[in-house]
Amino acid sequence: MSTETRTTTVNRGEILKRLIVTLVCLIFFEVLTLIIEVATLFQYAYLLVAKKRSEPLRRLCNGLSQYGYRIMRYATLNDNRRPFPFAEFPSDEDCEPPAKQVQFR
Repeated sequence: MSTETRTTTVNRGEILKRLIVTLVCLIFFEVLTLIIEVATLFQYAYLLVAKKRSEPLRRLCNGLSQYGYRIMRYATLNDNRRPFPFAEFPSDEDCEPPAKQVQFR
């Protein structure tokens, strides 16, 4: 296994700008985590009462999880695309489709 470290030719000012954007995105990530937790609890409550899932909530959570993934990739220096609010929010076409059937085993 190679542990390669690359040097960068970017100046410190650019690095600090990315750090600031990353910190803002991480604040959004913390809020996003809370929203997903509440939505998950609501989805299970709905599932227990109605015995079916809420498709609009499922699609929303799928988009939110894709957004969280983009934040983490940007924050860990694995992607250069800035996440929302510095770019467009992921559309349904950008998201991985949810499973057709959810299994409870």
